Amino acid sequence: MAERRECDVAIVGAGLAGLVAAKLIADAGRSVLVLEARDRVGGRTLNLDLGEGKVVELGGQWIGPTQDRIYALIAELGIDTFPSYEAGDSIALVRGKRYRYPGEMPGMNRLVLADFAQAVARIDRMAKRVPLDRPWDAPRARTWDRETLAAWLRRAPKTAAARSMLQVYLTAIFAAEPEDISLLAALFYVHSGTSFEVLSTWEGGAQQDRIVGGSQLVSTRLAEGLADAVQLEAPVRRIRQTASSVQVETDRSAVAARRVVVAVPPTLAVRIDYHPPLPGGRDQLLQRLPQGTVIKAHAVYDEPFWRKEGLAGFAWSPHLPVSFILDNSPPDGSPGVLSSFIVGRKARSLGREEPEARRKVVLDCIARYLGLRAGEPRAYHDLDWSAEVWTRGCYGAHFPPGVWTQFGPLLREPVGLIHWAGSETSAVWNGYMDGAVRSGERVAQEVLA
Repeated sequence: MAERRECDVAIVGAGLAGLVAAKLIADAGRSVLVLEARDRVGGRTLNLDLGEGKVVELGGQWIGPTQDRIYALIAELGIDTFPSYEAGDSIALVRGKRYRYPGEMPGMNRLVLADFAQAVARIDRMAKRVPLDRPWDAPRARTWDRETLAAWLRRAPKTAAARSMLQVYLTAIFAAEPEDISLLAALFYVHSGTSFEVLSTWEGGAQQDRIVGGSQLVSTRLAEGLADAVQLEAPVRRIRQTASSVQVETDRSAVAARRVVVAVPPTLAVRIDYHPPLPGGRDQLLQRLPQGTVIKAHAVYDEPFWRKEGLAGFAWSPHLPVSFILDNSPPDGSPGVLSSFIVGRKARSLGREEPEARRKVVLDCIARYLGLRAGEPRAYHDLDWSAEVWTRGCYGAHFPPGVWTQFGPLLREPVGLIHWAGSETSAVWNGYMDGAVRSGERVAQEVLA
């Protein structure tokens, strides 16, 4: 027989959003119970143990300026940060040419670079016109929401090379193909993360800092503070609500509560059995928010040998299966770690391969970027997030054409006693850890009120 428990607020999901909400609600004197399907906390953050107390992240990892809520949280938890490594030259493989360059852009044709810069400036100008709390009220919301980002990309840059470069950046930012996303959604996301430059750069940008001990440590510390209020291996199957209470049913327990917060990705939220059923609009919204597609891989070396060669470890190409790699070594540079990102269509293709075949493809790409030595690591690890049963994709959900203007007002609206959290519901830093924290803070205030 399932265990029966009671609390003021039941929270579905022990990622950052759910745990932050639980902490704030508990701090206010209310009883909470966090129900997590996995055997761990952290959601889309996951540390990989490298031995000797060193870790690298298989999931979300970076934070940067204006992400005030995640910085405040890690400071409160006594966790430190360190800067991402970016000293040295970068590598670009474009149209059969190998460019080694300092700074942000390779020494390509000046017309191509000017064309790229002009397109980026247009993105930023349009993005600023999208209200973060009401994207559907943007001056050209319906027009932009009918169009895909790919359609805009076909006409905005004038040169094929600039278009190809921009597609690499955009696909990496969204972990989805430009044809999967509406132009309005892309502009909202850029504005939510400040600007295209902030989203795509290191120092001063979204990738500026890393978390000592790995990003999953934040969730681990939060869960420790909640003690036995976190129940693992408890996937929520059903939520029943009346006018005054809810019952949340898991594989382990039946929880009676006054409110429930659903803090899991939309594609998982829609698989819960709701009684009475969700309103049609809310269910339709959840059906229309697919997760991005990304495989994150780590090649581990005795040392970051590329640094001695004056390289930053960052390399990219629009033509290879691995869209970009970067130096992801621990703070002291030992061991050396090169992380690879395979995103969008390339990730869907490579995800169908057997693990050993996938490993070979990734290491062949790294060797093409940084030389034969890079293709012979002492260890290799990867994770296809779309294959993770309790995630089904990363970095987050994206909004296809028509979703923001038709369903946007429903995104954060409670359904009776059911409230919604998660990075996808945040107006600021949507899709990022900071956005998850903000959503947890918002929903806690909402429930307590």
